[in-house]
Amino acid sequence: MTLRQPNIERMLQLGLLGMVEALEEQNDIADVDQLAFDDRLAFMLEREVQYRDHKSYLGHLRQAQLRIRADLQDVDCRAGRGIARTTLTQLATGDWIRRAFNLIVIGPTGSGKTFLACALAHQACRQKQSVLYRRVPELVSELARARDRGTHHRLMRRLARVSLLLLDDWGLQNFSAEGRRDLLEIVEQRHARSSLLIASQIPVEHWPKVIAEPTIADAVLDRIVHNAYRIEITGESQRKRNRPPPLDGT
Repeated sequence: MTLRQPNIERMLQLGLLGMVEALEEQNDIADVDQLAFDDRLAFMLEREVQYRDHKSYLGHLRQAQLRIRADLQDVDCRAGRGIARTTLTQLATGDWIRRAFNLIVIGPTGSGKTFLACALAHQACRQKQSVLYRRVPELVSELARARDRGTHHRLMRRLARVSLLLLDDWGLQNFSAEGRRDLLEIVEQRHARSSLLIASQIPVEHWPKVIAEPTIADAVLDRIVHNAYRIEITGESQRKRNRPPPLDGT
C-alpha cells in the first residue's frame, strides 16, 4: 500500500500546499527515485517557502489598495526627468521604510508621481511590508464619515499601524478644521515609527498655505520634511505618450 495519498492529505490538513505541488511534480519525473531523500525534501521545503512568500505578497498587495500596480523597472528615468536609476535602486532595498524615513515626490500633473509612488509601495509589498494607499481628498472624506459612524478611532489606528502610508494628490484641496487635526494626528502617530510617502503637485514650501492654520502647518511639516527624502520630477505629461492612434480618414 502506498503512503502517497495519505501523505498528501496530511500535508493539505497542515496547509503545506507548496509541498503538495512539489510532490506532484516529483511524481512526474521519471528518474526521481535516483534523487536522495534529503534532496527531494529540500526541493519540497523550498517550494513551500516560495508558496508562502507569494501568498504573503498577494495579501499585502490586496490590503495596500494601490491605485496602480506599477513596477520600478517601468519607471521612466530618461535624462531630464529628475529620477536617477541609482536612486530607485537604493530606495528599492526598503531600508528607508525600515528606518521610518519619509519620501516626498513632487511633480506637475501627469509627470508620473503616482506611478513612481505606487511602484515603490508595490516593492514594499514584495518585502512583506504593510502598505496602505489613499488619495488625500478621499481620505479626508473617509475620516469625516468615520467620525459620524463612530469608527473614527478604528480608522486612525489602521492608518497608524501600516509600515508605509502612501498619501497621493496631497494639496489638491485645502483642509477643513477637522481635516487639519486629523492630519496632525496621523503624522504625529507615525513620526519616527513608520514611513509616509507623499505625492503632490504642490512644492513643499507652499504646503503651509494648503494646511492654512500656521501652528498646525508648522507641526505637520516639522514631522514630515526633516527626515524625508525628496524626488522632484520634471518634464512633460507622461499621459501624452498614451495618445490613441489616428483614426482612418482623419
